[in-house]
Amino acid sequence: MDGFSLKSRAIAFALCAGAFVFILALAATTRGPFDVASASRALIAAIICAAMCWAYAERTIASTAAAIDAAIERLTRAANGDLQSEIPQEVEQCVPPLAHAMEGLFRQLHGNLESVQRLALYDPVTGLPNRTHFRRSCERMLAELPPDAMAALFFIDLDRFKAVNDTLGHAVGDQLLGMVANRLRAVADRFAIEGDARQPLIGRLSGDEFTIYFPELGHVRDADRVGRGILFALSEPFDLADQEVSIGASVGIAIRPEHGSSLTDLMRAADAAMYHAKAKGRGRAEHFTDHLANEIAERAVLESDLRMAVERNEFTLVYQPQISAGDGRIVAAEALLRWQHPTRGLCLPGSFIGRAEETGLIVEIGEWVVEHVAATIARWGAMGIEQRMAVNISPRQLDHAAFFRRLREAMQAAGAPARLLELEITETLAMHCSREVIDAIAALRSDGATVAVDDFGTGYSNLARLRDLPLDRVKLDRSLVENVATSAEARTIAHAVIGLIHGIGCEVVAEGIETEAQLEVLRVIGCDILQGYVIAKPMAEGAFLEWASAAPRLALRA
Repeated sequence: MDGFSLKSRAIAFALCAGAFVFILALAATTRGPFDVASASRALIAAIICAAMCWAYAERTIASTAAAIDAAIERLTRAANGDLQSEIPQEVEQCVPPLAHAMEGLFRQLHGNLESVQRLALYDPVTGLPNRTHFRRSCERMLAELPPDAMAALFFIDLDRFKAVNDTLGHAVGDQLLGMVANRLRAVADRFAIEGDARQPLIGRLSGDEFTIYFPELGHVRDADRVGRGILFALSEPFDLADQEVSIGASVGIAIRPEHGSSLTDLMRAADAAMYHAKAKGRGRAEHFTDHLANEIAERAVLESDLRMAVERNEFTLVYQPQISAGDGRIVAAEALLRWQHPTRGLCLPGSFIGRAEETGLIVEIGEWVVEHVAATIARWGAMGIEQRMAVNISPRQLDHAAFFRRLREAMQAAGAPARLLELEITETLAMHCSREVIDAIAALRSDGATVAVDDFGTGYSNLARLRDLPLDRVKLDRSLVENVATSAEARTIAHAVIGLIHGIGCEVVAEGIETEAQLEVLRVIGCDILQGYVIAKPMAEGAFLEWASAAPRLALRA
């Protein structure tokens, strides 16, 4: 009876009651063979009983049953998504508590669904469409444009937002993001085409990154005007926590159809233009250009080639000697990474290390370096060679103490004497490495390894911090070396720096020495170790060992 309504069931109940009375009456009035008279009398009784049952059901059940049927139908529509229609009138009249409960349920469900939808599609901090909602809406708007219609996508990154978060707290940072969103809305309203149904779309992608899509532009100059408007709006101070805060922004601009017709292409182009704006000094709005497109293509090719290089083992190490300034002895060799590219030949690290760090491939390259350094030091130790091998540590590797632990394990597994290993870390990284990293370096140093700070003089050095680090040597940057033979001021600065380094108990290494005059000056003013082309260029391992055996000491003027 699943297909019957409650009203139908009431009618069926009356008919069944009549049939039951008919049978009882027939049994009670029949005194012999069945005849028409007995059946007539029983039928009359059954009809009277059924009519009375129906009348009772009509009065007491039928109206309620109809209301419940209407309620069931309304609930079925609600289950299919209709939460807005009115509650049927018969339900309100016959079953008021049910009508009230249904109305409250639908109101609560509608509110919950609106909240869920807002959370799923809108950023709770700014009220702007989030990444998902922005992409869907923007893709739909792009699909509706004629093929040759001009549109623009603006990628906006706040320049000094992190400083606000760090100094004033995340609550104030969220307040700032809300104010930024309001200013972007004002810019969009200002430049929107009046009466056009396709209004600009603003979104917050993540963190301090925003986007604005203008679905209609008359000329590229209009995009420039919008970009300037965004920069001006965000360059004005914000009143936060009873103080004025200035942040500014960098803006990348991509034009449809010149830079692509899909959102993916436009986002990639605008993002690249934004990073170009940051690289040029921030607080700028830059268009995507063919030059940037070529750079992106070159980076993609470089990344692909680097992945192949890791698989094909195309890397190699070369060694540049370091000599004692006192007696010309060869005291160390710096291991330098080279990439033997199949078509471009030997590539220096400057041409690929940056991309390797961006893509994370530096980790795999670092693993290769660890294995080869450990094996080479073990080989040198077995040959009785006592010169140290200095190895540069990349910023990505210095962020992880696990790298130094793996290096220590590799040295021990290869049986490589730690006294022949020297780690070189840049001055800037030495100022900011974590305690965990310092402890991992100290463990290697306790095994006998030594540690040097490279490129000293290029950043801001805290001498107290240098004194606390497990250091043995400090390498002067080339900028402190190149003019010591020709400039009295450069000699004075180099001499003072050497004195400071000696004051914290470290040896001084001068690299990048290209002339005899530079070498002599640096030796006289107190450098302990000398390195550069004037002594020897980087060489393959075999050539270095041959060179070192042929010239164990270099003649230096007394």
